[in-house]
Amino acid sequence: MKSWRKALSILLVGIMSVTLMTACGDKTSSKSADTTPVNLTISAASSLTDVMNEISTMYKKKAPNVTIAYNFGASGALQTQIEQGAPADIFMSAAVKQMDALSKDGLVVEETRKDLLENEVVLIVPKNSTKGIKSFDDVITDKVSKIALGEPKAVPVGQYSEDIFTSLKTLDKVKAKAVYGSDVRQVLTWVASGEVDCGIVYSTDAKTSKDVTVIAQAPANSHKPVTYPVAVIKSSKNQDASKSFLDFLSTKEATAVFEKYGFVTK
Repeated sequence: MKSWRKALSILLVGIMSVTLMTACGDKTSSKSADTTPVNLTISAASSLTDVMNEISTMYKKKAPNVTIAYNFGASGALQTQIEQGAPADIFMSAAVKQMDALSKDGLVVEETRKDLLENEVVLIVPKNSTKGIKSFDDVITDKVSKIALGEPKAVPVGQYSEDIFTSLKTLDKVKAKAVYGSDVRQVLTWVASGEVDCGIVYSTDAKTSKDVTVIAQAPANSHKPVTYPVAVIKSSKNQDASKSFLDFLSTKEATAVFEKYGFVTK
């Protein structure tokens, strides 16, 4: 009888020990998954600067272990950096051309790619302009001496601008007056400071400055749709965290922020 009771006691102690070890192991594993520090590097088009800074602050409350560092710039320049091996977990482009190039080279995780946003192209002038500029057609008149455009080889808004003036059959005359910015925010700065008579930016950029006035939207069908694709970079060492962040960008909470800044969500 005593040997039976002793064996039973040993068995019960063993079961309890295994149960406690499993429970502790689960808690430790869960805690580690939730709190392990993650640093995400996101290469994003300059036109996303303000909205993405706000979204990262919002996301920090949901994922306090995730720290986001942005690399804002012209989409073409960011594409080149990624092609050359610069560290990036996520790419957010202001045009499909740059994302297509990275996809063709097998540099993005294809199942994570999505068209996230749309934007509008607008003509702006300094707030106190007295030039009387009222339309894209006025760019080739004596009302305009200098127009700021994005550099078309690397800056999507510059590509859209050339499409517009090609559609209007005025591109050659416009080029004679053009000064080219390294990204859309430089174009905005030049117009806001009065260094140029007018410039072409996205409507969302124009909304960020009190020193410019929107004169006109680009004529219908004069350029390709302004689409912002996003994707995780294949070389990222933070695949799961990157995918979670991209998922967050499509939530109602994030969508409300994008729309507040004037973006159209897809």
